[in-house]
Formats: sequence, C-alpha cells, structure tokens
Amino acid sequence: MKLVVADTSPINYLILIGHISVLPALFHRVILPTAVRDELAAPKASPLVRNWIEAQPEWIEVRDSHSSISDPIASDPIMDELDRGERAAIILAAELQADLLLIDDREGVNAARAKGFRVADTLAVLTMAAERDLLDLVEAIERLRNTNFRCRQDVIDRFIQQHRRRT
Repeated sequence: MKLVVADTSPINYLILIGHISVLPALFHRVILPTAVRDELAAPKASPLVRNWIEAQPEWIEVRDSHSSISDPIASDPIMDELDRGERAAIILAAELQADLLLIDDREGVNAARAKGFRVADTLAVLTMAAERDLLDLVEAIERLRNTNFRCRQDVIDRFIQQHRRRT
C-alpha cells in the first residue's frame, strides 16, 4: 500500500478502541484532509480523540485539497449527500491518486467506489491487522461494540468467520 487517505470515522474508532497503532504498521503513512483533522479536533469529539490529534503522530500527514467547485468529482451530485470529511477525503484521494481510502459511512463508501477507489472500513482495517497478528480480531470488535459504532451483526459475524477461515 503506497498512498492511503482516511476519513474521520476509521481514525476515530481506532483511537477509541486503542488500536490506532495498526495504521502505521499496515500503511506506514496516512494522509488526512484538513476537514478530517478539524472533525477529530472538534469540541464534540471524544477528549481521547482530540488529545490524539493535538499530538499528531509523525505518520499522519494533513493536506488541503486543491480542488475547485468546477472539479468533476467535487461537483458530482453524489458528493452532495456526504458530510464535509467524507467529501474532502474522496476529493483528496482523487487528487493524490490514492491507493486506498479508509471510510466507514455507507454513502461515502458507495460514492468512493463509484469514483473507482479501493476502500476499507474500520472492520476491514481490523481484519488486515489481525491477519498480520497485530491484534486479536474478536477482542477488537468487542471493544468496537462498546463505542457508538453501528454495524449489522451479520456483517460483523461474516468478518470474524472469514478471519477464522484464513487463520
């Protein structure tokens, strides 16, 4: 994996469950749009998340998008359905020709895939980390369940079953 751009949600949840360290182990460097950094630092964010972004690790890079309203991706009506961070992450991923976009929100995932991006949500990142023995997948998912993360149980069960078949 060479170039990875992240939306707010995967960063937020990995911090909350104590597994943010898997990102540099998996990808070496992750790029955040300024809008995502701002969401992580917002007063409504968890104090744990705000403290983490204030002491931003070296493997995180924050970049502004140079897109204009006339940019085909930015002006696509599908982008109007997304929040500021998701929109910024997709636009920056397009500008940088990112190899992977980390994003959870279903509308954001669908928009990114429609633009041709390879995407990974928080569960996929946890699975990748478990495959490299960086964490225990069942334990990490249990921690995730103790946050406000929402996902259907059958989807979670499928991730766990697929992981068990591989190991």
